Amino acid sequence: MSANQQPTNTNNNKEEEVDLGSLFVIIGKGFSNFFNFIGTIFIGIFNFIIAILIFLKENAIKIGIAAVIGLGAGVFLELNSSKKYGSNLLVEPNFESTRQLYNTIHYYNDLVKQKDTVALQKIFGLDNASAASIKKFEIESVMVDTDIINSYDNLILSVDTLTIRSYEYLDFKAAFTNYDYRVHKITVIAEKNNVFDKLDDVIIASVVNNKYFNRIKVLTNESLNRTDSLYRQNLTQIDVLRKVYMEVMLEEAKKQTTGTSIDLGGEKGTAKELELFETNMEINLELIDIAEEKSRKYDVINVISNFQPIGYEIKGVTKNYGFILGILGAGVMITFLLLVKLNWFLENYKK
Repeated sequence: MSANQQPTNTNNNKEEEVDLGSLFVIIGKGFSNFFNFIGTIFIGIFNFIIAILIFLKENAIKIGIAAVIGLGAGVFLELNSSKKYGSNLLVEPNFESTRQLYNTIHYYNDLVKQKDTVALQKIFGLDNASAASIKKFEIESVMVDTDIINSYDNLILSVDTLTIRSYEYLDFKAAFTNYDYRVHKITVIAEKNNVFDKLDDVIIASVVNNKYFNRIKVLTNESLNRTDSLYRQNLTQIDVLRKVYMEVMLEEAKKQTTGTSIDLGGEKGTAKELELFETNMEINLELIDIAEEKSRKYDVINVISNFQPIGYEIKGVTKNYGFILGILGAGVMITFLLLVKLNWFLENYKK
């Protein structure tokens, strides 16, 4: 019996060794294929970079000539174009008036594109030369991440927990638009540096004079004033109650000094006093929040920074026609040469 088992055990050991050997071979091939794949990627990137360098070397003269031509044209335009000046207006729209503000700025910019100086004169009260000097109106949001975080926090506080679980922060951030940011920057570009101080009041009035936004402003401020008044009444009542509790506690203390007695209501009175103190603190915090809200919602649009009376001159390499047309010329030449190579490749592909 033992003699029969000995060959069987030996065969099992050999099979296990063969299986382990096959497993190590498979793992080794797997690692080898993986590293070969990584190496192929790096080789491909290296070959791509070398191909770009060879292309630039072969066509450096052509690309350089195109860039010089563009640079020359840009310098000519720069010397013959008038200086441009800019000025910025920072605002904080309330009552969802942001979209109306954007539409107004886009309307003014359309008038500039159409060179409708008569309309610009009437709207802003400018003379013909000043109206004609305006070259662009633009508006953009001042993107601050805290605006997204605060808006998301407000959403969490305003809806139930089950609803908010299905709406994650990243989804909320993706849906956050330029209109949802708190502060927005309006920029005006003109060829005269002293036309900006007459623009901000007209721009703000175009939204502020809207009856719908005015009605919401009035109702919101009335609601805030009522809430403020109620909280102040509650504070007065709490102060009265605190005085009553203090008087009761003093009377209890006098009774204890006159003889031996067991205090059954002292701890309760102290606890109620603490509750009133905490309530008083909470109401004061609410009043601070209401004061901040009233200061922010006092106007349809809060002006954070007006247009500067004298605009700043627009400079910089990226604003220079020589730089822009030089880069553009080189880019056009590179695109043309790549199209020529592509055409040659397609013609010789079937061959």
